[in-house]
Amino acid sequence: MRDVKIGLLGLGTVGGGVVKILQSHRDILEKRTGARLTLAAIADADLARPREGLDLARLPMVADAGAVLQDPSIQIVIELIGGLEPARTFVLRAMAAGKHVVTANKALLAHHGAELYEAARQRGVTLAFEAAVAGGIPLIRAVKEGLVANRILSCYGIVNGTCNYILSKMTDAGEDFSAVLKEAQAHGYAEADPTFDIEGMDSAHKLQILASLAFRTYVELKDIYTEGITRVTAPDIAYARELGYRIKLLAIAKASDGGIEVRVHPTMIRASSPLAAVSGVFNAVFITGDSVGDLMFYGRGAGQMPTASAVLSDTVEIATRLAHGIPALHFDLPAAGQPTRPLVPMDDIRSAYYLRVMAADRPGVLSQVAGILGQNDISIISVLQKERAVVAEAVPVVMMTHEASERDMRAALAAIDRLDVVASRTTMIRVENA
Repeated sequence: MRDVKIGLLGLGTVGGGVVKILQSHRDILEKRTGARLTLAAIADADLARPREGLDLARLPMVADAGAVLQDPSIQIVIELIGGLEPARTFVLRAMAAGKHVVTANKALLAHHGAELYEAARQRGVTLAFEAAVAGGIPLIRAVKEGLVANRILSCYGIVNGTCNYILSKMTDAGEDFSAVLKEAQAHGYAEADPTFDIEGMDSAHKLQILASLAFRTYVELKDIYTEGITRVTAPDIAYARELGYRIKLLAIAKASDGGIEVRVHPTMIRASSPLAAVSGVFNAVFITGDSVGDLMFYGRGAGQMPTASAVLSDTVEIATRLAHGIPALHFDLPAAGQPTRPLVPMDDIRSAYYLRVMAADRPGVLSQVAGILGQNDISIISVLQKERAVVAEAVPVVMMTHEASERDMRAALAAIDRLDVVASRTTMIRVENA
């Protein structure tokens, strides 16, 4: 049985999970790979901090990542330090030394994927990243291998547990955003600085990776329209429920008129949709292929053991190839450069819309708003107009529209908000009825 030596960069939460699974499942993993898996070195800047469930004295701990990267006997490097640097440098050094790399670092791939994919091709090594999107859900492998006989028509879903927890709690308890955010932080579901999650950037990083693979074209992170959940209010969630919808932060990629739409934003989906029932910190992604039809992937999108499971699925696959002399393959890595399919500008996408206009309660207001929408080729499906609770206070006028272009909707909103009868900026949420 061949020996396969592994080096680990970072013994944080996920790194600890990787070590635990290697220790507890070694026999099973070695039978499946046909190789002896040896954790040869673990590099971490903090060698003294206790890790729950691990005996550090019995682990091959080193303080310098160079000890992993320069060891010629180590064939697989698992990068779990996170961030852009020094992770990028370490991954490039590992591949330059002929080592295969497994990473869970979505930000690294979203920002530097083109460079890293090309380095893997040039060096003839594998760069694997199942854990970078949707944690323990085997989504990347499904797109790269399980759906290879399909043209992907769309992939969209909930890929950030923090935002889904906040929106689920706002929906179930009727609480406002700031209160639920504090609760999420107290439970450890949100970071002390939650900006990366609640502004949609984490979802955009994952969508960049997923869309590039699904559509076999390199998508630049800067080209993904990204909008977070900070402007979603308790009243909007209540009105959505009354209209038969739920609000979720969706990452959306879909084929459209010869191009590809890529966007992240709060979205109203029908209450009957399976995605509407995905609550708490869980993730779920819908993929539609031209041959297979609709598929839904659901599970834990983060956490120590689910993410470690995904990391080790990549590690075991690489170890199996090494044990049986199978070379690395790179046909599934997207190449940088001109996209093979054009990206649809956000102004050109078409969607239905939810609007909440805070307007003075006087005759003719609704007709003014409807007139502006009509002038911009936007037709209304339904209207909810609530009575004012306080004399002289503006009242919400809630509307659902038929499908319209983003450009026309933005022009209409600018005109509506200039009306002297409109008290504040109009809220707009896109609607997906698929």
